[in-house]
Amino acid sequence: MDLKSLIHEVQDFPLPGILFRDISPILASPTALHAALDQMVAHMDLNDIDLVAGIESRGFILGAALAARFDKGFVAVRKAGKLPPPVEAMSYDLEYGKATLEMRAGQGRILVVDDVLATGGTLAAAIELCGRAGYEVVNVSVLINLENLNAMRFRGEPIHAVLTY
Repeated sequence: MDLKSLIHEVQDFPLPGILFRDISPILASPTALHAALDQMVAHMDLNDIDLVAGIESRGFILGAALAARFDKGFVAVRKAGKLPPPVEAMSYDLEYGKATLEMRAGQGRILVVDDVLATGGTLAAAIELCGRAGYEVVNVSVLINLENLNAMRFRGEPIHAVLTY
């Protein structure tokens, strides 16, 4: 299935000069969504995974869907102030400011998932936060990698992505 043909490109969103890649058409099609989910984990042994961590906000959709499809638990990685305490927190720099992610502490082998990997700041912070919160990050997967904006790696390998631009 040609998932790339389903991505809707929106110029100047959310800011002028940004080309937003909208995954809504993939989410709207059960066939496309199943194909995307299967491709997100095709490179890994799911027996090594206990939980899926989805990064707010579209990473929630993919992460929860992956967890349900493959009978794994789900852990939310949220923006600051969205989870009731106690939480573990991780602040990090963005190209335009600072941000903080939070999650509940726990344990288990975790797959970290997001929709789009752009500069990598949020994904890198989420990976580090998962470790601080007691989880063992065993794999990372994104639906889209904007390769020209990052050279991110996990365990020495490029971040797995279903689609690259």
